[in-house]
Amino acid sequence: MKMETLRSTVLAVCNVVVALGLLFSMPTPTFAQNVVEGQQTSGGSVGQAAASSQASDQQIPPAVAKKLEAMEARIEQLEAELKARSPQPPLSAKASAPTPAPSVPALTSSSSIAAPAPIAAQAEPTTQAPAAAQGKPQPFSDADWTWLNGNPRTKDIFWDTKFFTPEIRVDTDYVFDFNHPSDHSMGGSSELFRSQEVQLEQLGVGGDFHWDNVRGRLMTQFGMYSVTTPRNDPSPGHGQWDLADAYRYISEAYGGYHFNVMYGINVDAGIFMSYVGLFSYYNFDNWAYQPSYVSSNTPWFFNGVRVQIFPTKHLKIEPWFINGWQAYASANHTPGLGGQLKWTPTSYVNIISNNYGLGEDDLFVPHRKRIHTDNSIEVKYFDRPDTTLDKMAFTLTGDLGCEYGSGVSCYGNHKGGPKQSFVGFMLYNRFWFHKDLFAVTLGGGKINNPGRYLVLLPPINGETAVTASTNSPYFTENPGDPFKAWDSSFTFDYMPKQYITFRWEYDYRHANVPYWSGRGGITPPGGNNGSPTDFACITGVSSGQTTLPAAEQACGGGLSSVWFPDLRRDESFIDMSIMVKF
Repeated sequence: MKMETLRSTVLAVCNVVVALGLLFSMPTPTFAQNVVEGQQTSGGSVGQAAASSQASDQQIPPAVAKKLEAMEARIEQLEAELKARSPQPPLSAKASAPTPAPSVPALTSSSSIAAPAPIAAQAEPTTQAPAAAQGKPQPFSDADWTWLNGNPRTKDIFWDTKFFTPEIRVDTDYVFDFNHPSDHSMGGSSELFRSQEVQLEQLGVGGDFHWDNVRGRLMTQFGMYSVTTPRNDPSPGHGQWDLADAYRYISEAYGGYHFNVMYGINVDAGIFMSYVGLFSYYNFDNWAYQPSYVSSNTPWFFNGVRVQIFPTKHLKIEPWFINGWQAYASANHTPGLGGQLKWTPTSYVNIISNNYGLGEDDLFVPHRKRIHTDNSIEVKYFDRPDTTLDKMAFTLTGDLGCEYGSGVSCYGNHKGGPKQSFVGFMLYNRFWFHKDLFAVTLGGGKINNPGRYLVLLPPINGETAVTASTNSPYFTENPGDPFKAWDSSFTFDYMPKQYITFRWEYDYRHANVPYWSGRGGITPPGGNNGSPTDFACITGVSSGQTTLPAAEQACGGGLSSVWFPDLRRDESFIDMSIMVKF
């Protein structure tokens, strides 16, 4: 319908309305009187002519004139609106137009950054993409990827806006350690830290900002993570300004821009999650609470710049320019370089390769470089939603890495120094039951890390990664120091709603050297004395000495006067957790 025809129609309708208003508003005493008195008019035409003659002889009442003025003003307003409005396409043209696709997602929730779930099943921006992205599907959006290890299983967004998509995470657990450490302090984990206590592991509040191709994400971290995560980063020891405190309440914080090229390119700068080790930093996203060593001993975050390139809807290429290996700052003078390749050839296979190099990450040891490769495959090999056992999938991860230079070597005891390397793998298999109401996961892994440069240092006497750079007197990280370990776990999940998981898990872990907290604990009598790099006396005070003979003399009673932590080769525990994600 053209504009002129539409305008003529509207004017004609308005004229009819005005005429009817005049007809029924004018006084017609003769006709009304006849109706009241029960008389009939002989001949309709004669009666109408008489009524018209009487009406023409009378002036328009003020009330009717006011209504006419209002109607004329309304007609002028409608004409102005019609002129300003462009004609709408026919219905057939609307039906054939492509549906606008959302912008490429932030891909931020998991350590693997496994493929995002379909548009309706992910907490990602849902705003329309600019014109360059019209008609192209969102990367990885052609399948449901919520089954992946390291990916959240939430499918619906409770509340969303065009500008902000909120996210809330709460993770609380209770650990029963069969070693019964007297100080309740556990080591060797990046997820579990205290036993025989209810602890808030993490409270995260934040979300994704998205408007006009500009992106941003913020997630806070309160609870145990706000202390334990910065504690494992040695880089704040290089310089001033207390970076561990500056960043401790932030798990993710970055801003960037989405370019409408190919299937999308994202450029982000700030703190973002590491993908090394497959498992997510957030336990809600994972198949197990305590991951194996390949995941637990590798980075959880990077501080730097990343570029996410999506050449196809099934491939992501992501280079990184970062401060270092899980580092708020650079431990020396060389930044780290790395990146991820992610490929989903089918809806039931996810392949991820993460690689890191160039960085000098040993604090106060310049020119010692690190390289690392981490590779995972995830396969869903059974999917029958209507059966009791409705889904099965497995993940396999393998890692290789080493350090070289400044007295260590990748290849063995050559002229470069003792071998300092990392070799490890982990394998998990998960079973879902009753439409994903329950799940069981079996898994474990193994590592060999001579030199111990990636082994999580036990927090003996309050030791941190910074103080460890001068070497612990109780658990050393000297070149060539051996460390071999393996573990296994059994996990049971009850998931009554997509936003909550009740988890029970049993873990057994073994090391070839004393490493896990025993009954005597890892805290000196009276608490930490502030000198974790020195031997402590049996009274709890620091000996001020880094060698055992000197410490025996300083404590005044020989070997029996020196305090030692109770470290064991074996650890087994049960952890129970409630995890929530909105």
